[in-house]
Amino acid sequence: MKGLYLYGVCPFGKTKELPRIEGIDVQGEVFFVPYQDIKAIVSEVSLKEFGADEIQKRATEDLEWIKDKALMHEKVLEKVMKICSDSVIPMKFGMIFKTKKGVSDSLKENYSKFKNLFEKLRGKEEWSIKIYLKFQLLENEIKNTSPIIQGKMKEINSLPAGKVYFLEEEINEAVKVESRNSIDNYISLFLERIGQLVEKVQENKILGKELTQKNDPMVFNGAFLVKKEKVDRFQEEIQELQAEYQKIGFTFEISGPWPPYNFV
Repeated sequence: MKGLYLYGVCPFGKTKELPRIEGIDVQGEVFFVPYQDIKAIVSEVSLKEFGADEIQKRATEDLEWIKDKALMHEKVLEKVMKICSDSVIPMKFGMIFKTKKGVSDSLKENYSKFKNLFEKLRGKEEWSIKIYLKFQLLENEIKNTSPIIQGKMKEINSLPAGKVYFLEEEINEAVKVESRNSIDNYISLFLERIGQLVEKVQENKILGKELTQKNDPMVFNGAFLVKKEKVDRFQEEIQELQAEYQKIGFTFEISGPWPPYNFV
């Protein structure tokens, strides 16, 4: 038995006909189901494989399958975004309908909500910025510039050898504490610089190294809604921040445009 997998919704606008886009099951092709001046982005799937109960079962027994299919869901949306001239409203993973009428009825029921979202998203894109920090470089900066740390270091010259070790340990701990406390100030500074170029900001959960596969820890993870005409300047600002702050350990990772999950 077949059903329809829903990826997202887009307005008619100047949307071109879809080229061949492989669906989430690698068999059905992606197509539109229209309602008035909006369209659902769907593909046909087997309910045996993608039914609600089966997806729930996979979520507890086969996370690799879930991860793989969620990635395919994302890729479909990215391909459609390149074709649609207006914004695409992404749906969460695993939304299945049994018939086209079911899809159309859902579009009808949520029509006003979708129209309002399209209005808010028109002419804008979602971009992601992740910031990583090499703590050793920031600690070196703090050690060389902090008046408090500098004051403690001057004390070393006047101490007997037996006490130097303990003061050095105290200084090292103070450097670590001051470095950690300074991170929020740096992030606020970065966001202030970027803020003039974006419409909205959504701060997301910091990801651990097991997920990022990076040597340095993540210290900021955010999504930004940016007007298309400001995207170039937005990217330039990130490059400028990278050039200015990489010497003290900050690395900026920008990616996008993404389906606007954070702003729908």
